[in-house]
Amino acid sequence: MLNKDRSRQVLEISLPIVGGMVSQNILNLVDAAMVGTQGSAAIAAIGISGFINFMAVAFFTGFAAGVQAMVSRRMGQGRSEEAAYPMNAALAIITLLALPTSIALFFLAPKILHLLNDDPELLKEGIPYLQARFVGIVAVGLNFSFRSYWSAISQTQYYLRTLLIMHTINIILNYALIFGHFGMPELGTLGAGIGTTVSVALGTLYYHYLASKHTKQYGYLAQLARWPTIRSILKISIPSALQQLFFAGGFTALFWIIGKVGTHQLAAVNAITNVMLVGILPCIALGIGAATLVGQSLGRKDPQNAYVWGWDVAKMAIIFAIGLGVIFYIFTDPIMGIFLKEPEALRLAHWPFKLSALIIVIDAVGLVFLNALNGAGSTKSTLYVSIISQWILFLPVAWYLGPYLGKSLTIIWIAYSVYRVLQTGAFVWLWQRRHWSRIQFD
Repeated sequence: MLNKDRSRQVLEISLPIVGGMVSQNILNLVDAAMVGTQGSAAIAAIGISGFINFMAVAFFTGFAAGVQAMVSRRMGQGRSEEAAYPMNAALAIITLLALPTSIALFFLAPKILHLLNDDPELLKEGIPYLQARFVGIVAVGLNFSFRSYWSAISQTQYYLRTLLIMHTINIILNYALIFGHFGMPELGTLGAGIGTTVSVALGTLYYHYLASKHTKQYGYLAQLARWPTIRSILKISIPSALQQLFFAGGFTALFWIIGKVGTHQLAAVNAITNVMLVGILPCIALGIGAATLVGQSLGRKDPQNAYVWGWDVAKMAIIFAIGLGVIFYIFTDPIMGIFLKEPEALRLAHWPFKLSALIIVIDAVGLVFLNALNGAGSTKSTLYVSIISQWILFLPVAWYLGPYLGKSLTIIWIAYSVYRVLQTGAFVWLWQRRHWSRIQFD
């Protein structure tokens, strides 16, 4: 069992992030509920468009792993005056790469969405929403690096403060722009996309203000990092960025597969995914806390303590996930009914959602160790596990069961559950081998 002192250290770092993640979940659910009033085509459109955008930003969010690992390691080494140098490098790299990507994808959005789904109603709802989200790619990438920076220097209260402000703005803008309140035009799904992008951009500006005011002593924007630091952050971040890209691409491919089965099935999967983030994102937050504690312990040359931190945080995630899993399993239909207004979509979501509730504890453990391994700098191993389990094992099976054999959504979701269990087992195995404790970088 965790002792009180170790529990306190985990909670001091993770609770603000958990609070931020919970607020993110609430925002996602509010968005889905508001857009859900427009019908299955609208909610299916923001579902598939959201995962296309997730894939577009995934590479840039992967730099957060490099920031987390390097800044926390420097803090543990007592090099606090240059702790922010990896963050400075990440901000420059993301901005230079993400800006042209955002412009190109804005104009390619209609073709991209049409490749994945040819439902005219879905395209009508999804294309403007996707273009609005593509505008915010730079801001999303920078946001994730700031989140890891606050965690690595153990000042996550600034992350929570910014996220709460950002989400409040988002809810107000979405309410105004989706339904045409407060003198705004009624834009439907496009309004949801604009509201999200504007709020994230404002959040990025506020992050910069807070970092400039409170973290100058860590070298925030004091100077560009030296080449060894840039090389190290690229070495750590690129495998993580690719892992995020392939993971997001895998979910986009899954949405394409489910879309081939039917629009009601696609709407059901979008609702299930949004609700399950209530359980998953707080566990990611605990994993980010684990990454900080692991990195700081390795900086102090204490790999045994780093190893124990991984399991300590996993225990906390299990407790959290059990509670949510029980609620989701018992109240399946009432929860799904908030987002799915058509009886057929609600019926299709019933058993897949129960399956997700049953494996949420296993998923929670996997997410903690994924982040803990990244915090140690072992991003190549997590990349290999993710690609093999998702792209080589799960997605071909999902396509074979769904579009090829015409099996039900429940059968496809059983395969999804097996994939998540196998992936968690692989992450635990990698953690137990402890090869991550020997990774060195600038």
